[in-house]
Amino acid sequence: MTIAFVLGNGVSRRNIELTRLKQLGSVYGCNALYRDFAPDCLVATDRPISQQIQESGYSKQHRFYTRKPLPGTGAFVIPQKYYANSSGPAACAIAALDGHNQLYMLGYDMGPVNQHFNNVYAGTDFYKSHDSVPTFTGNWVKQVVQVCKDFAHTQFVRVVGETTAQIAELQKIPNLIHIPLHEFVHRINTTDQL
Repeated sequence: MTIAFVLGNGVSRRNIELTRLKQLGSVYGCNALYRDFAPDCLVATDRPISQQIQESGYSKQHRFYTRKPLPGTGAFVIPQKYYANSSGPAACAIAALDGHNQLYMLGYDMGPVNQHFNNVYAGTDFYKSHDSVPTFTGNWVKQVVQVCKDFAHTQFVRVVGETTAQIAELQKIPNLIHIPLHEFVHRINTTDQL
């Protein structure tokens, strides 16, 4: 079994020690994560942040996927089937395409914090402010459902914190389970394998 940790940017993942995850498996991430941490693979689909990532030189030294790579930056095109997906679902698909058969999804909150925007990078470049209305997550949900169906032999594990929305469509997927954040933290802190 090969393990991957796929990081969304919901606030539920805020206190996870990301370097610990690299000791246990491959790490995939999205968008502004590169400002704080270099995952094994980064995905960004929105043009402004994707352009910033490439222009920073990050994609010349690290594996990075986007929709329309800038020439000479080393960036890769998101695989065609997932080209239209948002960053988080595309990162899950790429991790599964890479052959990982157990994917832990952290920060896939898909819900508001006190009815406001839920993102660890709120208020920074290319992100709404903390007090903005929440982002519509319907497309993300549909895309995650499809990725789970496409990789039916992959075990998806959504780590659920206090800010993680309970989503009925995600409860019905046979190869997607949900575990509480405290259980996940206990697992990664007490074992060398998951």
